[in-house]
Amino acid sequence: MQEKILIVDDEADIVSLMEQAMTAEGYQVCTASDGTKAIDMLSQAPDIIILDVMMPGMNGFELCQMIRDEVDCPILFVSARQTEADRIQGLSIGGDDYITKPFSLRELKARVAAHLRGNRRVRESSSERSLLRYGILRIDLKGREVHVNQSVVPMTAKEFDIIELLALHPGQVFSKEQIYDRIWGLEASGDTSTVTEHIKKIRAKLASQDPGSSYISTLWGVGYKWERSDS
Repeated sequence: MQEKILIVDDEADIVSLMEQAMTAEGYQVCTASDGTKAIDMLSQAPDIIILDVMMPGMNGFELCQMIRDEVDCPILFVSARQTEADRIQGLSIGGDDYITKPFSLRELKARVAAHLRGNRRVRESSSERSLLRYGILRIDLKGREVHVNQSVVPMTAKEFDIIELLALHPGQVFSKEQIYDRIWGLEASGDTSTVTEHIKKIRAKLASQDPGSSYISTLWGVGYKWERSDS
């Protein structure tokens, strides 16, 4: 099946250039010249969205915030706004990448291909791994529940998010900063000490049902990792 790209930009020449390049790569391309038309095009179920920031009416940042909860495909900003603050804003509100104008078509095609490959892996992984098992511990990714034997271990949304992040990458070390940025977002106003507190609570809840368990280990001065492999 052809993967579908939605290009949202009010500059007709740039849209035409990107559309020709992506069509030549074998993608199906649909376009929109403003945010309102882009929302209508979401019914086409794009696999990736290439989104300009500076558009009349609703700008790209506003559009991204509006649709991010409705679409799970990658959003790649393409913009003439080049400051670090612009890039951080684009990524923190739900964008997956940010490339500045003028840009290389080769680089744009490479980034699109990389995001689509990653998205395919995520979909395949999600369909194959909706349930994780670690000894007597089960993590239901779709239901967002943690079970020890047959008992549900109640977790807050953030606690489950941390468990999901670590358990999907067993053996990989995540620093407190990485966990905080992924779970709370780049614009959160707290600090990494909240990660330590959440890890303590997760450990206590798991230990109450599985005494002596050590699912999450600490590498002092480095971070945390999920210790046990699937069984």
